[in-house]
Amino acid sequence: MASVNVSVIYYSATGNLHTMALAAAEGAEKAGAAVRLRKVRELAPPEAIGSVPAWSRHLKDTAGIEEAALDDLSWADAVLFGTPTRFGNVSSQLKAFIDTTGALWQTGALADKVVSAFTATGTAHGGQESTILALSNTFYHWGCIIVPPGYTDPVRSQRGNPYGTSHVADAGGPTETVLQAARHQARRVTRTAAALKAGRAA
Repeated sequence: MASVNVSVIYYSATGNLHTMALAAAEGAEKAGAAVRLRKVRELAPPEAIGSVPAWSRHLKDTAGIEEAALDDLSWADAVLFGTPTRFGNVSSQLKAFIDTTGALWQTGALADKVVSAFTATGTAHGGQESTILALSNTFYHWGCIIVPPGYTDPVRSQRGNPYGTSHVADAGGPTETVLQAARHQARRVTRTAAALKAGRAA
C-alpha cells in the first residue's frame, strides 16, 4: 500500500472533539499513514472562555498542540476535519481556517485530496448530519474526494451515522464505541487515499 500523509484538523472547546481527533489520528497511524494532528486557532474572547471552566482548562491542556496551517493541507493526501456543531453548522473557528484556503483552491492544490468529517453535538438530533453536510459544501468547491464511513464496519451499526463519526456530548465524553468509529473512519480514509495514490503512480 502506498505511503500517505494524513492531517487531522479540528476545533474543540471543552475536549470532546480533541478526544475524537486523537482517536482518528491513531486509526490513521495504525493504517500506515504519517499523521499531523492540528487544532485551529481559538477565536473566542477570553471572557467567554473564562466563563466555562472546562473550556478554559482544555485550552491550557492542549497548549502544546500545533495550530493548523495551510502547509498541513498542502502536505496531506487526506484530511479529516472535526468540529462541534454551532446551530447545525460548522464552528466559526474551523470556518475561519477554511476561509484562508483561497490561494490553495485557486491553484488546484486541494483537488483530489481525500476528505472526511466528524462532529459532536450537545443533544441527539442537534445538527450532527447538517454540520457534516455543511463541511461537504466546502469539499465540493475544493474538488475533493469525500469518503464517509458509511456502514462499512460493525461499529457503524452501533453509532448509526454513515455521514461521519458523531458524539452526543450531554451524555459525557466520547465512549469507546465513538472512538472505535473514529479510528475506523480514519483507517478507511487512509486506505482510500493509499489506493488512489498507488493507482495514479501505476
